[in-house]
Amino acid sequence: MANRTLVGIYVDVSNIAMNGGYGMQFDVLREFACHDGGEVVRLNAYVAYDVEKARQDENYAQGQRSFHSSLRDFGYKVIQKPVRHFVDAEGNVVAKANSDLDMAVDMLLQSERLDRVLMLTGDSDFVQVVRALQNRGLRVELVAFDNVSAELRREVDVFISGYLIPGLLPIKGAPKVKWGEAGSRVRGVCYYHRDLEGYGFMRFLTRIDANLWISDTRREESPYGTAYFHDTYFLDRVDPREIPNRDVIFEFDLQKSMRTEGLEARNIRVVARL
Repeated sequence: MANRTLVGIYVDVSNIAMNGGYGMQFDVLREFACHDGGEVVRLNAYVAYDVEKARQDENYAQGQRSFHSSLRDFGYKVIQKPVRHFVDAEGNVVAKANSDLDMAVDMLLQSERLDRVLMLTGDSDFVQVVRALQNRGLRVELVAFDNVSAELRREVDVFISGYLIPGLLPIKGAPKVKWGEAGSRVRGVCYYHRDLEGYGFMRFLTRIDANLWISDTRREESPYGTAYFHDTYFLDRVDPREIPNRDVIFEFDLQKSMRTEGLEARNIRVVARL
């Protein structure tokens, strides 16, 4: 039996929560980390914890305890970083907790027993860490939502927006229909557009598997689906010169097409611009 790929997950929880990922499903993240049959052996979640606030606000303290317990239930080790309060140059009290150093050191020390690292952060401070991990022979993947460092995205082996992973970030008000099926609301990118005719096609993930690199939806083994759209289906104003563009994330309803046997993307809105 072939050896399984050993995977480590490292999540800067505060960074992700403040940059579009609040409400992220950590169980789905764990499933995604195993997309190529890998085995997760390290799951580290770095959280900020305000001791002073916890003493004064029981609701905050209880909410944090509940959140940390749920992370542990999914198999994550919770590493608390105390929030520190200081006064800035303008006299304002600022609260800050930085997990970068702890996370970087853990990844480097624990990488000796790993084959792949999945990072969740958008901070450019991790560029050198990524290079060090790659020099040790590890594959480094990055998942993030908003405000992702362009340099960090270029440095990792794979970057995928968390918005595009089915179920990772629930869509508020979405119908209870399986992601990718007619009647569901999903997120994807525009990969083809005809400016003069005013139509194009969206691509979206339908499942998580080892073939994430096969983006050609004409191939049977591709985990992606495609949906036709007309420019009049946009709820937001989109400059036609802006698409196709993999850095613009859209959210849309999937409906059975009246023109073809495929799907149409309706009620399209912009979620993020990377």
